[in-house]
Amino acid sequence: MSDQVEVTNADRVLFPKDGITKGDLVDYYRRVADAMLPHLRDRPLSMQRFPEGIGRSGFFQQEVSNHFPDWVARAEVPRRGGGTVEHPVCDDARTLAYLANLGVVTLHTWTSRARHLERPDRVVFDLDPPEDGGEVAAVRDAARRVRDLLDELGLAAFVQTSGSRGFHVVTPLRPEAGFDEISALAGDAAELVASQDPERLTVERRKAKRAGRLFLDVGRNVYAQTAVAPYSVRPKDGAPVATPIEWSELPRTEPRSHTLTSVPRRLARKPDPWASMDDEAGSYQAARERLDALMERAGAGKT
Repeated sequence: MSDQVEVTNADRVLFPKDGITKGDLVDYYRRVADAMLPHLRDRPLSMQRFPEGIGRSGFFQQEVSNHFPDWVARAEVPRRGGGTVEHPVCDDARTLAYLANLGVVTLHTWTSRARHLERPDRVVFDLDPPEDGGEVAAVRDAARRVRDLLDELGLAAFVQTSGSRGFHVVTPLRPEAGFDEISALAGDAAELVASQDPERLTVERRKAKRAGRLFLDVGRNVYAQTAVAPYSVRPKDGAPVATPIEWSELPRTEPRSHTLTSVPRRLARKPDPWASMDDEAGSYQAARERLDALMERAGAGKT
């Protein structure tokens, strides 16, 4: 489908310190659409909007507004407490440009697709450094620890910059299990990783109890929760981008290394490192059995 979306108020500055306009944002999403769309298709979206720019308060929007054109795809999602939410779904470049024109700076996606809404096909580990920032080397080390455990579980591990303070490690799964099972798998895996270095790593959700340790956050793996989509711009000075990288790039990459300006150039010379992700989807059941065995051995080692 042709990307023919009129850009309104293209000169409106959305990133005041950088002079980045809405027109620049729309142009960015048009340029990265080929790499980004496979990670968006058929996934309910949550939109982080800044119509007046990131210097003012933005807001999250889940539901499709009345003014959305008919050609924007939708997913009817049941609420756990009753009722439904009609989320937008970004299946094409036209929709991506349309959302950017609304001042949607960042897209957040479900870890499941609309066609198997109750069965996730992604597990997300969000590596959140302590409030003082800490050393990025420690965040890289945590990412490698998660990768190594996933490898033991027979699962492929992919890494991306968050565009914020840390990195995300993501593994694809075949959509075989429900959110409760996937959330438990992620939580148990994070606890096992944290137990290897309890002085620096934690799964404690309360900030007051983290004691300066890096938080292995698996909260994205719950029904109706979302994770920042690959190639999404973050609402921060410099317009950093959540960017998939190769593991070999991790030692020289910072969480905000890649930006709205640099990512299109990067994709022009280097294909999306996550392009093969769906082809490497692993088995939940096999991973669960291997993790249970590892946890049993770890428990035996403590007695």
